[in-house]
Amino acid sequence: MSVSDVIIVGGGPIGLACGIEAKKAGLKYCILEKGTLVNSIYNYPLNMRFFSTSERLEIGRVPFVSISGKPMRDEALEYYRRVVEYFNLTIKLYEEVLKINRQENGIFEVQTSKGTYQSKYVIIATGFYDHPIRCGIEGEESSKVFHYYKEPHPFAFSKVIVVGAANSAIDAALECFRKGAEVTLVVRKSEISPRVKYWVKPDIENRIKEKSIRAYFNSELVSIREHEVDIKTGQGIVTVENDFVLLMTGYRPDFELLARAGIQFHSGDLRIPYYNETTMESNVPNMYLAGVVCGGMETHKWFIENSRVHAERIIKDLLSKE
Repeated sequence: MSVSDVIIVGGGPIGLACGIEAKKAGLKYCILEKGTLVNSIYNYPLNMRFFSTSERLEIGRVPFVSISGKPMRDEALEYYRRVVEYFNLTIKLYEEVLKINRQENGIFEVQTSKGTYQSKYVIIATGFYDHPIRCGIEGEESSKVFHYYKEPHPFAFSKVIVVGAANSAIDAALECFRKGAEVTLVVRKSEISPRVKYWVKPDIENRIKEKSIRAYFNSELVSIREHEVDIKTGQGIVTVENDFVLLMTGYRPDFELLARAGIQFHSGDLRIPYYNETTMESNVPNMYLAGVVCGGMETHKWFIENSRVHAERIIKDLLSKE
């Protein structure tokens, strides 16, 4: 079995950026992605608009031309697909990494759903969108419950509970409302998240104020049944008629994969992995972290625009070892 210089786990924008830098450096590399290209972006809502401007989403110094200041999901899919074509990146799609072992000789063995690879270095750039944060409440596994939201049409003219107060929840609530759904928003805290996109926040606040969308603040969903749900509020349990539940409660990195690879975490609930902020090398020698995975449960800390630099840092450090 031939030994690559570097295996990159994750085919999102940051994984692609790492592949670009590896190719520029003349390294033998391969990107492994368990789903489709930029799988997280593909799974975003169909009409999702980025908070970032197009130039902040660019990788490999390839211009991202958008018809508006803030690009849409389909524009991003087209852009990253063209980047892969432009650089002719070596990427294997629909191949999930199951285990990463560092052998006694220092070579990594990467086991996937389709085969085994060996490399001198590993970069983990797996993001977080594939692992929803579950609430652990009665009825959560029901077919009427969704942890991902794609578009509003399936929920038209239905009674919909949306749980959450960040961008995913607010976008879902507004879109479903505008397709004729009776929307009830359940928010654990006392207000809508301040991180909601600035052009969307007044919209949801006005819909709540005029009671077009009913909202329960300082509340939580505690039970889901076929035709109704229970909401725990400051005034006690409220039972609401319901057809669908959208649990937009956030997502987390694949901590299990990181732990199996030997990555250690700082103490506390945030589960922030150990890594050198200058080189991005983890506590495992020659294993690097890139992108949002570096933030643990602080998934709002790293974005494409502020973690693109991870790719250059990693390849620079890797080359210094060579």
